[in-house]
Amino acid sequence: MSESSAVPRPLPSPRRVRAAHDAAGEARTALRPPRWYAVIWSSRKARIGVVMLSVFLLVAVFADLLSPYRPDDATFVPAQDPSGAHWMGTNTLGYDIWTQLVHGARLSFAIGVLGGVATIVIAIAIGLTAGYREGSAVDDVLSFVTNLALVVPVLPLMMVIVAYSETRGLALLVFVIAITSWAGASREMRALIISMRNRDFVTAARFGGDSMPRIVLREIMPNMASLVVSGFIGAATGAIAAEAGLSFMGFGDPNTVSWGQMLAQANANGALVQGLWVWLVAPGLMLALLMTSLTFVNFGVDLLSNPHLREEDD
Repeated sequence: MSESSAVPRPLPSPRRVRAAHDAAGEARTALRPPRWYAVIWSSRKARIGVVMLSVFLLVAVFADLLSPYRPDDATFVPAQDPSGAHWMGTNTLGYDIWTQLVHGARLSFAIGVLGGVATIVIAIAIGLTAGYREGSAVDDVLSFVTNLALVVPVLPLMMVIVAYSETRGLALLVFVIAITSWAGASREMRALIISMRNRDFVTAARFGGDSMPRIVLREIMPNMASLVVSGFIGAATGAIAAEAGLSFMGFGDPNTVSWGQMLAQANANGALVQGLWVWLVAPGLMLALLMTSLTFVNFGVDLLSNPHLREEDD
């Protein structure tokens, strides 16, 4: 062994070790895909939607603290102007408009969440089954039912079902919305599973002996998460609009407080003629803003499934 080879090499300085470690960490971070919430938050529209939706959620949760009265209290002097006691005044029926407005957010959120969940569950069950069984008799039957549901007018069907129901309430509205609004999302689910059922990871799972439910739930569903969330948001938006429309036309539950009921009462009692424009404009504006916030959040969800949209949104 030569003398030069026996000389130990000098150890790198702590600064160089730290720099190399930081560079390796930055490289790993650059290779790691962004998390889903970072992708959603990167969209300006989605940020606005998340903030708006959070405000509505807080109003719905803390409605009792934001309003000093009960929503069913009709003992006030009718048609009062806005004041310290009644921030938006009272209507001709003796209700405090602000109190009904903040409590109406609760029903809109409830019908949106429950109606959206029920609708997307039906759409997933029918769409995935039809897509995985493409070309079979099961697919033919489910596709026929889906096509039939797509061409049937939704709003008249809702009105007929509610009109012939003996009881009205949240459960009936969720049921009516779910059975009349699933077809569009189901068609999208079927189309996507057809494009995925012959991919390598699904074929490997099939040859491995996995059953159809296991393949769908463990292999296909994780790759459809963004479509499911997007379908849920769309179904929730439609459910909120459907409840408001049914209530406005007199098919809602008269014992509940909702923005649709406020619009119906304002229209029936001539709110604009009597100068009570707040009674009519406020609930309509809240409905528009809530559905707009959900639409904006959906822009961010679209970025998860289509990375090309991220460059356009920057």
